[in-house]
Amino acid sequence: MDGLHWWRQGDVVTQATAALLLAMSVASWVVILWKLYLMRRASQDVPRGMAAFWQAPSLAQGAERVRAVDSATLVLPLVQAAQQIEEGRAGGALSSQGSLSQRLTRVLRNALHGVLGRLQFGQVLLATVGSTAPFVGLLGTVWGIYHALTALAGVEQISIERLAGPVGEALIMTAAGLTVAIPAVLAYNWFGRVIARIEADLEGFAHDLRELVIDTNAAD
Repeated sequence: MDGLHWWRQGDVVTQATAALLLAMSVASWVVILWKLYLMRRASQDVPRGMAAFWQAPSLAQGAERVRAVDSATLVLPLVQAAQQIEEGRAGGALSSQGSLSQRLTRVLRNALHGVLGRLQFGQVLLATVGSTAPFVGLLGTVWGIYHALTALAGVEQISIERLAGPVGEALIMTAAGLTVAIPAVLAYNWFGRVIARIEADLEGFAHDLRELVIDTNAAD
């Protein structure tokens, strides 16, 4: 009932601030849970996909083996990009020009950027929530205290008991802002470390894949 009383007593600014903090919290937790699932799959699929590829006798069979184990679809786009160049499917006049090394670099870079974009998805939201939620809560606190003092301005006798309730309710907004921000900051930092490790593995694999295709074509 106290929470409902605080909501009813608050004005539009207070209610909008509380609603914004709630929306930020829900959005950040949706991203956190989704990225936990994605990072778990990626941490398993990237090593398995790379191992399956290097055990294959050819690039085409390597793509099939990667497809069977790479449920997160992180390694497969790199293999398909290299396979596209090896088979001469450049996809356009300009993209078919240049040396094999240049074309491989271009398609592997584009494929790697696409994969990393999937891994980085949601990081901006977590960073934004983590950096702005405390200030949103502070805004709610300042406005709530101002609103409480304004309401008490016409009272002849102001005691600490009459003042403590409204000010205490306003201070809840600061705690709410920190409660929203802390999980977002912790998740952003942890996901950043995991993504950096996976990115290093994928960049190394892309480099090795490029050298493999170049050496294979040079031998032919």
